[in-house]
Amino acid sequence: MNEAVKFHFVVDGDDFTSAGQASVQIKKNLRQLGISPETIRKVSIAMYEGEINMVIHAGGGEADVLIYEDRIEILLTDNGPGIANIDLAMQEGFSTAPDNIRSLGFGAGMGLPNMKRYTDSMQIDSALGKGTRILMTVNL
Repeated sequence: MNEAVKFHFVVDGDDFTSAGQASVQIKKNLRQLGISPETIRKVSIAMYEGEINMVIHAGGGEADVLIYEDRIEILLTDNGPGIANIDLAMQEGFSTAPDNIRSLGFGAGMGLPNMKRYTDSMQIDSALGKGTRILMTVNL
C-alpha cells in the first residue's frame, strides 16, 4: 500500500440517530482490509467519540480516514464554535454539553479524553468562531 486508502464521511449535525454511522462504516472497511481487531476497536472508538462531539457541539462536520502501510489517520473537521480552552476540554468529566443533550446520555465529558486514549497521537487545532480540526493517528 504505497498510497493511502481514503474514506470520507459527512457527519449530520441535526440527527443523533445518524451519529456513529461513519464509525460503523469504517469498522467494516477496516475489517475488509484485514486490519487487526484491536486496531479496528481503537479507530472505531475514536471516530465515534469525534462524531458525537461534532453533533453535540458543532452542528456536524466531516471525517476523513486515511490508511497507510504503517498508520491510520483520522481527520475530523467542523465549522462549529471552536473549543475555548483545549486543556480544560481534555479533562475527564469536563463538558459544555447542554442539559437536553445530557438527558439523552451524551455529554459526559469523556469524548476528547477517549479520543486521546485510543489513539497514538492526537493534535487539536481550534479557533473560536471558526471551528475545530482534530488529527488522530493509530499506528499499525
